[in-house]
Amino acid sequence: MEILARLPENVHGLIAGGAAPRKEDYLAELKTATRERGLTQRLHFLGHRNDLREILAISDVVLSLTQKPESFGRTTLEALCLGTPVLGYDHGGVGEILDALFPPGKIRAGDYDLAANRLREWSLMAPPAPLKNPFTLEAMLSNTLRNYSDLYSQY
Repeated sequence: MEILARLPENVHGLIAGGAAPRKEDYLAELKTATRERGLTQRLHFLGHRNDLREILAISDVVLSLTQKPESFGRTTLEALCLGTPVLGYDHGGVGEILDALFPPGKIRAGDYDLAANRLREWSLMAPPAPLKNPFTLEAMLSNTLRNYSDLYSQY
């Protein structure tokens, strides 16, 4: 909301995904804050969706701005693999993925002004998302097995 409020009125945001039962109060707070900030026509809560891949693919940009660092950042990687640029906080798995695949998408956590400025720049010409993905299942399994083998060989 903080970032959206800094952008032109023709910019809209989507929040896709439902709330777990223990997070329903938080979702209600977000919807209330959206109304209070006058953003109900620009920020849309989609709830649970079975077409998230399509939503990511047609989006101009995906934001990954969790306050709590994620261990992997699956949405970030999925969006990039679909050719959609991602703007995300430089912490946790999201920061690591952006560092490896899409450094222009990294911003400091909570830097709303930088995020809004970067999105304004990208509205004119976004940098292309990477075509290669080193985070394949095969690569991750191979690295895990190699780590176990290395540890085992030490004994």
